[in-house]
Amino acid sequence: LAPYRGWFPVISSLCCSNFVYFYTFNSLKALWVKGQHSTTGKDLVLGVVAGSVVNVLLTTPLWVVNTRLKLQGAKFRNEDIVPTNYKGIIDAFHQIIRDEGVLALWNGTFPSLLLVFNPAIQFMFYEGSKRKLLKKQLQLTSLDAFVIGAIAKAVATTLTYPLQTVQSILRFGRHRLNPENRTLGSLRNVLYLLQQRVRRFGLMGLYKGLEAKLLQTVLTAALMFLVYEKLTAATFTVMGLKHSRKH
Repeated sequence: LAPYRGWFPVISSLCCSNFVYFYTFNSLKALWVKGQHSTTGKDLVLGVVAGSVVNVLLTTPLWVVNTRLKLQGAKFRNEDIVPTNYKGIIDAFHQIIRDEGVLALWNGTFPSLLLVFNPAIQFMFYEGSKRKLLKKQLQLTSLDAFVIGAIAKAVATTLTYPLQTVQSILRFGRHRLNPENRTLGSLRNVLYLLQQRVRRFGLMGLYKGLEAKLLQTVLTAALMFLVYEKLTAATFTVMGLKHSRKH
């Protein structure tokens, strides 16, 4: 069961994150486009705005807890990592707030802000590819949605992976940087962490673990877009928004 450690907080975080992101992206798109053809530039801007709402205002605390629960019980070679003992999501929230303060729930906020370009690039690539396909055919097939969703996520993940690595370290937040045992901060240490990885593993160290990340995120995104395209009509009906094939 070790490979499934932390599966419940992952499910919870993904549900909240994707719901808010899709809702915000499509609501803003409906307001901005207003029956006109969308463009790549508009998709990128909407993706950045929607990503900011999700990453910073709403779901960062969930991802901080998620990261810590996944890594709890893992054996680390680094002696500077502080062990944790969380009993679940609620207990993790309680201990983090008690021991580190409320702001610790937003560890990794700065790289999260930069990483809004990940879903923004993903949606920009996906929407652009989708528009090109719809010029040649009436609607997307299941295979079309799966393939362009997978490619879009692969591009976005590869471009932003070094920041994702730093984001995970900051969210884990159990490293000590000095003899006084002060735990890792956020904004001021992003560049420091990038430099440390380059010194320790070389330039390719910034992409260490990319293969596993691609396998996870690409398959997840491909399935997500496939399901999204199949359920979008019903979803927009519930939201009270009109969905157009052109946009």
